Amino acid sequence: MKTLLLASVLAGLAPAAMPPDLQALLGRNCRSCHSGAAAKAGLDLDPLPFDLANRATRERWIRIHDRIERREMPPPGVTLPPASRTALIRALAPRLHAADLADAARNGRGPMRRLNRDEYEQNLRDILELPYLDIRDMLPEDREAHHFNKVSETLDMSRVQLTAYLDASEAALRQAMATADAPPPVTKFRTFGRNLFPGLRSTGTRHSMFFIKDNHGVNIESERTVSMPKELEEDPALEMGLFRSPGWPYGAFPRGFAAKHPGEYRVRIAARAVLQHPGFKLSDAKQAVPMTFRSRRPTNHDIAEDVKSVGGILEIEPGGKVYETVVPLVAGQTVEYGLLGLPVPQVDAEGRTGWYRFPPFPPEGQPGVAFNWIEIEGPLPPPSWPPSSHRILFDGLGVNPAPANPKQEASRLLRRFVHLASRGPAPEDAVRQFERLIHARLDRNEPFAEAMIAGYQAFLCSDLFLYLREPGSSADAANRLSHFLANTRPDPQLLAANLRDPAVLRRETDRLIDSPSLDRFVNSFTAYWLNLRHLRRDDPDKRLFPEYQLDEYLADSLERETREFITAMVRGNLPVRNLVDADFVYVNDRLARHYDLDPVTGSAIRRVALPAGSPRGGLLTQGAILKVTANGAGTSPVLRGAWIVDRILGEPPPPPPPGVPAVEPDIRGAKSIRDLLAMHTKSSTCASCHAKFDPYGLALENFDVMGRWRTHYRGTSEGERVTGIDHTGHDFAYTVAGAVDSSGALLDGRTFRDIRGLKAVLASNPRQLARNLLHQFTVYATGTPARFSDRAEIEKLLDTCAPGGYRTRDLIHALVQSRIFLGESNR
Repeated sequence: MKTLLLASVLAGLAPAAMPPDLQALLGRNCRSCHSGAAAKAGLDLDPLPFDLANRATRERWIRIHDRIERREMPPPGVTLPPASRTALIRALAPRLHAADLADAARNGRGPMRRLNRDEYEQNLRDILELPYLDIRDMLPEDREAHHFNKVSETLDMSRVQLTAYLDASEAALRQAMATADAPPPVTKFRTFGRNLFPGLRSTGTRHSMFFIKDNHGVNIESERTVSMPKELEEDPALEMGLFRSPGWPYGAFPRGFAAKHPGEYRVRIAARAVLQHPGFKLSDAKQAVPMTFRSRRPTNHDIAEDVKSVGGILEIEPGGKVYETVVPLVAGQTVEYGLLGLPVPQVDAEGRTGWYRFPPFPPEGQPGVAFNWIEIEGPLPPPSWPPSSHRILFDGLGVNPAPANPKQEASRLLRRFVHLASRGPAPEDAVRQFERLIHARLDRNEPFAEAMIAGYQAFLCSDLFLYLREPGSSADAANRLSHFLANTRPDPQLLAANLRDPAVLRRETDRLIDSPSLDRFVNSFTAYWLNLRHLRRDDPDKRLFPEYQLDEYLADSLERETREFITAMVRGNLPVRNLVDADFVYVNDRLARHYDLDPVTGSAIRRVALPAGSPRGGLLTQGAILKVTANGAGTSPVLRGAWIVDRILGEPPPPPPPGVPAVEPDIRGAKSIRDLLAMHTKSSTCASCHAKFDPYGLALENFDVMGRWRTHYRGTSEGERVTGIDHTGHDFAYTVAGAVDSSGALLDGRTFRDIRGLKAVLASNPRQLARNLLHQFTVYATGTPARFSDRAEIEKLLDTCAPGGYRTRDLIHALVQSRIFLGESNR
């Protein structure tokens, strides 16, 4: 009935022939420039159809509407009276809204969408109860649109992709299936002293690693390795001291261990934090040294592959203590020591010495860790055998199932699996297709388990599993909510909930927000909206920023800071203005130093109140954001400004004209960025566009490529020379060039002196920040960007959240309860 009503409205409001009132308005205000063969910007209004039921036509008129509304049309220098602008918008908007709403009612708000590869992997992890399943990289990278890899129209399916999904699902199913009558035996490996390291030396000079007895280095007379006396090798008091962080080439793992079977392994170490002093003398450290383990194969450091941090971060404290964690390993892997925040000596590739040099010690001594012994036990047995992953596939049939009535059992197991794995009711005719596939395999005398794997694989690569549909039932809404806030399938409680009841829907939304699974939402959402996935893409230029070379601890801390901040925004229901102007930050020991704040201890990220007048607080001054908006060699107000208006304000600038080069910083330090921008924007066309975003980027010029505060630029030739040795052991020399000027004027005339002023300007319009955030949530949650007919609904949602200051959890609740999220049938 609603579809018929909207269609009738559309017939009245949007005929193929242009309505007379709009025809007259365009004739008076637009056709002088947009008519005939010489029409400006290629927009000829004369032949342009007005059949708004046609999507392509409607999208064209939406662009015209938006450019008029944003005052981009007409261009500077051409006058459009305010009354005429208002009249044009009022003539277009209702017709576009009605046409778009009718199309959404007739065809659905958006198409069904395929699971992206992250969601597919997590769905299989949850179904098969394999928390460490790793099949994501077997699948092609998903295309992006509107900042995300969750958009229906770009998540297509090709023959190549289907083949990859078949391979990935088979790998997952075979990992879930047990083939032995008993779990692999649990073994305990323990070693100490000399066997704690593969050799007698590490790359990076003997100061990087040496053996210790009674707080003195042993066997350290020269850089050349000399055999250690047998009684010393076997001395249980011998320790291995490590004073560097990982960085190719590197190999630091115990001798003699490689996992024989995949699984979880318990790792225990006896270790203490120490300080190395000249002469290879040691004392207790003043504070803890953070470390993690890294899973890898015990091969030569030149061919190490697929190295991953596992087991979390351990804080190694002064004084001997035993530390324990659990790590996942695949067969053939070992654990590598990965100390954080220490020097990373690198070979002199420029040929001055052709060797390594350990950087100068800090005045109090070089921190490191002395290891006494390591114990690795595993694989840890599952609670029962066969494991739960196998029972999901074969119920109670055991290992190597061979039932007396294979077809009957196959039909039962298939329906059981489909019930467990599907995210809603599966049509019986579709299930019968998988059943026929399995029965055909059995008719060819294939082993029962192989026939079942083929059927399960077909289901896991079918549209019943691969695709999420527009909500038409409570189960569909549960799927959308779970893939929004947990990046995976709904759990049984969510599937059983009556999400048509607003109170139940709100309760389930809060449960997901408060669940540990929210981490997956935060990681994925920030990876794409804020571009955190590109944090490590451009290494800082070692000539200009030697202090950042191979500082993985800093990069990791920056990433965790932003994720913790967004988590706090959601869970703490913080007002949206905190996105640009907060009075707190999330830091650890490394970030406190980086941001010149009072010292904190430990690697854990925690909330810290900012001192009065601090430029920090909010996304714009977080190092991760400042890193992804720089190119490594220097900062660019163009890149940073365009990022702000796009990602934070929701006003993406148009792409640059073809053939126009980017503004590159002068690394010599001879010309300021303002000089370069002035040259770049001599054209009035360029200047009018850059005026929309360059000022925002100029406000961030006090922050270097990794987000540290600066008052002057650096160069390679102009200015005062600064020299030293960085933490890779290399000489550096840069110059302190011109002073930073971070003042600016926005297009509307408002001015600011620095980032503090810009943050105040942005925070003064929280509705714009909230509107953009709702748009980001909408495309991420539904797979379809906000349509024209959604705009009025979004404004209503903003109205409901305005009294509380547009709090972040409130915005999520408002969206989840809306027609945009639930569709018409669930409201």
